[in-house]
Amino acid sequence: MWIYLNDRFLQERDARISVFDHGFLYGDGVYETLRSYGDAIFMREHHLARLRRSADSIGIAVPVLDWPNLLHEAMTLNDVGNERHDAYIRITLSRGPGDIGLDPALCPTPTLVIMSKALVRPSLKAYADGMSIIVAATRRNLSTALDPRIKATNFLNNIMAKREAILAGASDAVMLNGNAHLTECTVSNIFFVKDGKLCTPSLTCGILDGITREIVLSLGTEAGIPIEEGIFDAQMLSQADECFLTNTSMEIMPVTQVDGRLVGSGHPGPLTIKLQHLFAANRGRFTAK
Repeated sequence: MWIYLNDRFLQERDARISVFDHGFLYGDGVYETLRSYGDAIFMREHHLARLRRSADSIGIAVPVLDWPNLLHEAMTLNDVGNERHDAYIRITLSRGPGDIGLDPALCPTPTLVIMSKALVRPSLKAYADGMSIIVAATRRNLSTALDPRIKATNFLNNIMAKREAILAGASDAVMLNGNAHLTECTVSNIFFVKDGKLCTPSLTCGILDGITREIVLSLGTEAGIPIEEGIFDAQMLSQADECFLTNTSMEIMPVTQVDGRLVGSGHPGPLTIKLQHLFAANRGRFTAK
């Protein structure tokens, strides 16, 4: 794999960062994951804008680069982002190397890493059967302690919830906030359907403003689907007719079990399927070459 590190592309074996990098020592950094459809990158400018917002929030300067060409070069060098392989792209920007200590001034130069590889999508069976999730005992970080709109490299909160899911034999876990309201899953936003209404936790609940989440809300509005961004407790999932998750790589993934109980009929529901079709029909609007 060719990896872009700071100012050049290197082979994976030669791409090394310092043990004093504060991204390694303290999880001090931000990241974005993108995908392509062929050579067209999905919501590229939105992802780059969110990277800049996250970096600005913690005081890291994003390098001024020709980002579109750089991302396409990363795909080309790794033979992805073409008719054979859609691309998975990860941009990581850390505080950079510096002496041990929490003062950001110890790190004069951030570390930039760009990786690109073939996107591995969930199986067709997963989309047909739906995923199982649990409601995690691990609570989401308080938004007053860490702004959830910062896509930070410190993922320990999410990892703890993911461990719960694995131990329970589930695919993922949804976390509650300090007020026991639904927030999001470990790497995705969550939606559910009740009596024909599409519901999803509000940003005020302490969630990342997911880019695919935004598109689903826009497509739902265009299709005349009633939508509520609100405050919900976990019981709402047990009463839901349908449920699904969204993120960049898996798009719209049905959920058919929560805490071992079937959601609705136990199969992907009609509104979930409708939104999957709308997403597939309109994704050309959201890609850039």
